[in-house]
Amino acid sequence: MSYHDEQESIESFKAWWAQWGNAATWVVLIALLGLAAWNGWNYWQRRQAAEAAVLYDQVQQAVATGDKALFTRIASDMEDRFGGTAYAQMTALGVAKAMYMAGDAAGAKAQLQWAADHAKDDEFRQIAKLRLASLLLDEKAYDQGLALIPQPDSGPFKGLVADARGDLLAAAGKRDGARAAYKLALDNLPKDNPSDRQLIQFKLDALGG
Repeated sequence: MSYHDEQESIESFKAWWAQWGNAATWVVLIALLGLAAWNGWNYWQRRQAAEAAVLYDQVQQAVATGDKALFTRIASDMEDRFGGTAYAQMTALGVAKAMYMAGDAAGAKAQLQWAADHAKDDEFRQIAKLRLASLLLDEKAYDQGLALIPQPDSGPFKGLVADARGDLLAAAGKRDGARAAYKLALDNLPKDNPSDRQLIQFKLDALGG
């Protein structure tokens, strides 16, 4: 490149920079800030998950030893500090079961309600609702249980939800609705689960009609 060509290139760049340099600087700055924010968010997420994993290990140990006061406190900490992690939903379900086994149905319901409202994954929310509906069945709160698990149009829990609804409807004396629910459950439960299917068929036969 000749000296003249170099000068033309320099002058062209100066002219471009005078017109667009400020905007280009802001574009680069915004991109760098966005990258820094993304990296910071990922780091925070990893740190949250790591700390939640430690707490989850502690709650499992407390459940295994039957230390109700400890696993109750840890569950509260998990929900307050790491409610957006997968460990929180697993903690809620595990602690709910431990509370129920310890005779604390109210505590179990509170944990299941938290999971139903805040669980990260749809599957965990549905499991929480099914278990909560079972507790409401024990309490004869049939309408509350039915409102909690409206029949889904599709999905892997369709058969289980239909079975649970059948139990609630049968207990409430709504025999026609219960029969329809049990039939729907049989239509949607996998064929390789004969024990559950036999139990539902037994409940259906017991209704008569």
